[in-house]
Parts: sequence; structure tokens; C-alpha cells
Amino acid sequence: MTTIAIIGAGPGLGAAVARRFGREGFSIALISRNQSRLDDLAATLTSEGLTAQGFAANVRDTASLQAALVNATEQLGPIEVLQYSPLPAKEYMRPTLETVADDLVGPIEFSVYGPVTAVRQVLPGMRALKGGTMIFVNGASAVRPRDAVTGTSVAFAAESAYVELLHEAVAPENIHVAQLIIPRGIGGGEPSHEPATIADTIWGLHSERGEFRTYVAPLD
Repeated sequence: MTTIAIIGAGPGLGAAVARRFGREGFSIALISRNQSRLDDLAATLTSEGLTAQGFAANVRDTASLQAALVNATEQLGPIEVLQYSPLPAKEYMRPTLETVADDLVGPIEFSVYGPVTAVRQVLPGMRALKGGTMIFVNGASAVRPRDAVTGTSVAFAAESAYVELLHEAVAPENIHVAQLIIPRGIGGGEPSHEPATIADTIWGLHSERGEFRTYVAPLD
């Protein structure tokens, strides 16, 4: 049995993806900052017959993220699928003319250092499996920067560049890297934006291995 590691797991999209992959026989490693909430979510999924466990980590803390992924592999099995989808903090979203250099430290650590750390940790295991999938979930500012969210616009653009380069670099090794863009956020009354629907899309990114970038819906 192999594992999906969901970085940024919560009761919405994270839980929906956990259920979708769990139905396909995956063990589920839930990773976010709050161990208590992770334990509650893992207990709910376990009660539904799935194999799930929570591992607390802060994506801005390289050592804690590495440790969480190591522990997940040791306790649940090799990580075949990585999903990186933590929700950026509100303080990352300042207007351009109010943004100073220090305001970009958090977003860059969150959206660049975190993904690079996660990739470097899971890549050897995927190579041992002779395949795998890495999925990075972003908002629309990853491809269309907005003045009101300067920090995430800058950091998501850097993340997008990194994961597209990664997509090209590891494709010959049967490792698929994909980016999913969710305009306007999750939910909001749009059927295409409901967690279960997005989870089906994410399953397709793993199982069908299409293009590098997929949009849940057209940009405004």
C-alpha cells in the first residue's frame, strides 16, 4: 500500500482528497500545523474505514516538514502522491505600494521553500517506486498577479516557475508534476469549486497524467 501526503490538510479540500484517494486504496498522511485538528480528522477518516494519520508540521520550518514526511513514510508506507495545498496567511496579502521587502519573507518561505523541501524529501521514495505524482494547488494569482495580494502573487509566481521546471525534469522518471489553479477559492456555490468535485479533478491529475497546468474553472 502506498501513501498520499496532503500538506495543508483540513476539513474541506484536504478531507475530500483523503476520501477520494482512500477509496482507491491509498493510506493518507495528513500534514498541517495543528496536531489536535489532524487527530480529529484522522479519527473521522478511520471511522469511515480509511487508513489515515496526522503529522504536525509548519511548512515554513524545514526541519519540521522533513520530519513529518519521514514519519509518514515510516508509519504509513512510501509516498506515491504529494499534494501541496496549504492556505496562505492573510498577512501575505497586502497591496503593492504597502509591501516592503520583509513582507515577502513569509510568502516566499511558504510557497517556495516549503515546496522545495517537500519535493526533496519525497523524490527519492518516488524514484524507488519508479513513479509518482506531485500536485501543487494555487489560486488565480499564481498566473494572474493582483495588486491586492502582492505577497502571494510574487510567491505563487516563483512556485509556479519551480514546479514547471520540476515537471520537465522528472517526467522521464515516470513522475508527474501538476499544478491546479482554483480561481475564486473553494466553495462559494460554484459546483466546479466544491471540495468533492475538486478532489475528483485531483484524482484525475494523478491517474490520467495530463498537462502540467489545469484550471478548475476559467479565470474571470
